[in-house]
Formats: sequence, C-alpha cells, structure tokens
Amino acid sequence: MKKYNLAILVDNKPGVLTHVSGLISRRAFNIESISAGYTEETDVTRINIEVSVEDKHELEQVINQLSKLIDIIKIVNLGEVDSIVRELVLLKVRANKETLKDIRNIVDVFRGKIVDISPENVVIEITGSQGKIDAICAMMAQFEIIEIARTGTIAISRGPIPVKEM
Repeated sequence: MKKYNLAILVDNKPGVLTHVSGLISRRAFNIESISAGYTEETDVTRINIEVSVEDKHELEQVINQLSKLIDIIKIVNLGEVDSIVRELVLLKVRANKETLKDIRNIVDVFRGKIVDISPENVVIEITGSQGKIDAICAMMAQFEIIEIARTGTIAISRGPIPVKEM
C-alpha cells in the first residue's frame, strides 16, 4: 500500500466532509488521516486526505469518483508536486522533578515546546513529518505517554501557485 496526500477544495456546506469520506470508505480505500478547515475564501473548505491505495490506478479511481460529487471544486494529488507535509501532535507525558530536565532536553532536540506542566505530567507540542513525530513518541515512551492527540498530515505545495489554480 502506498500513501497519497490529496488536497480537495469543496463548497463550504454541511455534510460535504461526510460525503467525501463516505465515498472513499465505500470503495474500501483506507483513509490514513483527514482534516478540514477554512481557506482564504470563506465559501471554500479545504480537505486534506492521506489515503492508502495499492497503486496509481486505484488512486485515479478515488479521484475520478470524488470528482463526480457536486460540491467538489478541485482535487490535487500533492504527491505529484513539490510539497511541504506536516503533522501536529500533543503528547501528555508522565513527569516529575527528576525526569523533567531529560524531557526538556529531548523536546529541545526535536524543536518542540512544553505547553503545559503540572507536578505529575507535561504536555508537549511538536510539528513535523510523520517520521519526526514517530521518533519523539518513541523517545517519550520511556517516561510513559499518558495520551496522544495527532492531527494527521496536512500538506501545501511549494511555490506561488495555489491548489485552486493547479
């Protein structure tokens, strides 16, 4: 299975995200991550989907099926253009006076930040590639991860051309 990042511009209307995700799941393709949010245009929502498919042919099927939905404005496979791909994670890690210095050192190496601290735990914010996120999670496991919240991937193309013009 190969993962592909799709940027999908849709009309900003209730139910559109459900239609998009439902279509993909009905075709038995796996959605690895999905996020949606406003764009620079208030009537347009951008959906970022990371989908797993066997090959390019299956990816084309997904894109062709999505294109038939009435609320779809544009679909771009960001794997075909030079893109920046990131994920955000919040990690709640068990911490005490003895472990806090070691945790801070690791967080600094990964260019993260501690966003909350209590006598029993810290909450860490990290942004980066999936590999970077996986690496800090592996490092923090030694301190006991209490909770993880990951956004999934979002992506944007490099250069001056926006998705709506691709």
